Amino acid sequence: MYLYGYHACRMALLNPTRLIEKVLITDQRLLQGLPSLGKIKWEVIERKSLESRLPMGAVHQGIALMVQPLNVADLSFLAKDVSAHQCVIVLDQVSDPHNVGAVLRSAAVFGAKAVIMTERHAPKESGTLAKSACGALEVVPLCRVKNLAQALEHLREMGFWCVGLSEKGKQFLDQIDLKGKIALVFGSEGDGMRRRTQEMCDFQVRLPVAGQFSTLNISNAAAISLYETFRQQQAIRI
Repeated sequence: MYLYGYHACRMALLNPTRLIEKVLITDQRLLQGLPSLGKIKWEVIERKSLESRLPMGAVHQGIALMVQPLNVADLSFLAKDVSAHQCVIVLDQVSDPHNVGAVLRSAAVFGAKAVIMTERHAPKESGTLAKSACGALEVVPLCRVKNLAQALEHLREMGFWCVGLSEKGKQFLDQIDLKGKIALVFGSEGDGMRRRTQEMCDFQVRLPVAGQFSTLNISNAAAISLYETFRQQQAIRI
């Protein structure tokens, strides 16, 4: 597969677990801003040749990497984390790679331990997802599970409180205690959380809004929720 765009490629080169087969650039001067390539092969190619290998309209900034997909993280690694305050993101059939990438970016900014998705009805690792994540795909583990309800039960067994975001939530997000281990659960762009997913949540909350229009893009809702969780867990005064 190909990763493209400066930030996505730079972070991939910094990731010791990412297997990189070749670096493709349109100008040798681009190497000056990248980490040392070591033994990784690189090649200068024509812009048209690069674009023929990428999705139509891809904003590649003159660089792409031929890579192997990352290994899928297993949820059990969270049990080894002794941090008193933790946060993970759970996505219930969120299918747009741009949204998942943006969620990963916010997760990296606010220190989330993982983003958890289903194997089906969710985007595969791709250059589009990585470009939207702006390098965060190399930082935040992306976990894929066969059964989301079982994954939520596993999280609860590890001490996580599952907080579902829903317009029908009876409380606002900032009205509940988000310290400790928190799993923020978001439903798909159209239908929201599935019934079984809702049943597995300890709380269902909504975001405060100014008026009757209350619909936010999933990545925006995740960013706001991550910030509030981060604020409470770090005891930040605003």
